Amino acid sequence: MANFVRPLVEAYATYAKQRFIRKAQNPMQAQEQFLTSLLQVQQGTELGQAFGLSDIRTIEQFRERVPILPYSSYEPYTERIAKGEPNVLNPDPVVYINLTSGTTGKQKMVPVTQRFQRSLSRANAVSFGFLLEALPSHARQIQRPLRFGRLMSANSVRLQGITEGGIAYGPVTVGSYRMNRWLGEFGFAQPFQAMEIGDSLSRHYVCLLFALCHPDTRGITANFPMLMLRICQYLEQYGEELTHDIATGRFAPWLKLEPELRAVLERRWRPHPHRAAELRQILRRDGRLTPHTAWRDLSVVGTAMGGTSDFYFQRFPEYFGDTPLFGGVYGTAEATFSVCYQLGYEGGILALESGFYEFVPEDQWTADQPKTLLPVEVQSGKRYRILLSSYSGFYRYDIGDVVEVLGFYEQTPIIVFRHRQGGLLSSTTEKTTEYHVTQVMQTLQREFGLALDDFCISLSEQECPAHYLVNIELAAGQTLTQPQAFLERFDYWLGQFNNPYATVRRDQVPPPRLRILAPGSFKIVRQRQLLRGTSDSQLKIPHLTEDRRFFDGLEVIQEYRLPTDVGSVVKLSRG
Repeated sequence: MANFVRPLVEAYATYAKQRFIRKAQNPMQAQEQFLTSLLQVQQGTELGQAFGLSDIRTIEQFRERVPILPYSSYEPYTERIAKGEPNVLNPDPVVYINLTSGTTGKQKMVPVTQRFQRSLSRANAVSFGFLLEALPSHARQIQRPLRFGRLMSANSVRLQGITEGGIAYGPVTVGSYRMNRWLGEFGFAQPFQAMEIGDSLSRHYVCLLFALCHPDTRGITANFPMLMLRICQYLEQYGEELTHDIATGRFAPWLKLEPELRAVLERRWRPHPHRAAELRQILRRDGRLTPHTAWRDLSVVGTAMGGTSDFYFQRFPEYFGDTPLFGGVYGTAEATFSVCYQLGYEGGILALESGFYEFVPEDQWTADQPKTLLPVEVQSGKRYRILLSSYSGFYRYDIGDVVEVLGFYEQTPIIVFRHRQGGLLSSTTEKTTEYHVTQVMQTLQREFGLALDDFCISLSEQECPAHYLVNIELAAGQTLTQPQAFLERFDYWLGQFNNPYATVRRDQVPPPRLRILAPGSFKIVRQRQLLRGTSDSQLKIPHLTEDRRFFDGLEVIQEYRLPTDVGSVVKLSRG
């Protein structure tokens, strides 16, 4: 079936890409068409009638009559939808509810209809079309074949629950995968049922097990780079056991599998002695399995780019070699904002067929009803808060994402996510973002030849103004031999990447302090987030936090201060 379906899917993706390029030549015509269709479809809903959508004829009328609203204004409507009320925000039946990750606050509910899902799928098809075009060109550059084929993923497709009104809900990727299950059945290297396993480690193990039996696996995908590294670490840690199970055709006895899933998966499992022999040879030669050694023809690594991703990408070469990265789409539970069009590039073209978009310039960020710009009015190099109107039933919705315009594809903006609007850290007035500190930590890793497992910047609890606390966990086998020099360079580079920090550091903000956390600290942080209800596949570690008790209960092995810090000490503490 794969040999029959794949050419059809690839042909459609190529067509979708070509159609999109034509729209990118006249983005406002495409945006006006989308908005006109959206208003016609949504005008009879409860909110559509309240906003008078049936009377709106132009973009300007839409911007004048419909207010910019945060999620809190939509929450009463989404709660009614969850209870089963029809025609509240959507004229079509709501078939699923996307839940946001909740890593930056309370989880939000976004109603999904078939029409809304189709609008998002158009962006996925366009992105796939660009990927198919890019692979042969990149293959010539690195002088090895790159082709699209089976994908390995350990994403969960397990529903989180059913609402009072009988609507399934969960993370956006769960809903997307389940609504497109037929694609997964022929496109994934592992059975769809393997992705339904509840226990995270067991799911990763079984997905790896099946994918390793396909030496022709061409790609690996995960929502975020941190999750991609976890796949790599499991492959490395359990290489011997995986190879044993492939040789014997049995599952490791410690796996936590639901009985129904175990029965289905065992029927699909059998020994692969020749493949096991290949993997044993790699283990003897290298002492471990990595994706680019286990799958010689690996052609693409698909994961989110932009934001804080680059910090994790520094560790990718040891696992993936020269295999190119591809961002797919920049999307959230609420919308798809852009489609990637180049390998290894963080920027994406505004997704003209998936929403109507407006941009709030920085000088309007504090206004209650800010003046917005249209896609053709933004400037390269500037940052904006992005608003969307879509078939979700949200209009001029302020998601809080800050994007940077990198340039233009034809006449359409190329954007990249930089940080959340609320994701700021200030001891006084400097407004440090996640993007700033990620750039700093990338630079420091290169400068000191150091690998970090993870990091998060916080503020000291007692002082005012507060010290920046540089909380780091070293990767296994790593040692920081010059901690004070590391801290001095952090101070310097943060001032370079965020000039207001350099300004206030002269006479207002006290020196930063370095805290080296015990191994496994960020694993505890991840477990805490899971206990709060964050989905395993949506898990992200914040790289700065205003919560001054975020690290309570974690062990600080060493704390270092600069010589200019009053009461400077270097102390060793346990517990």
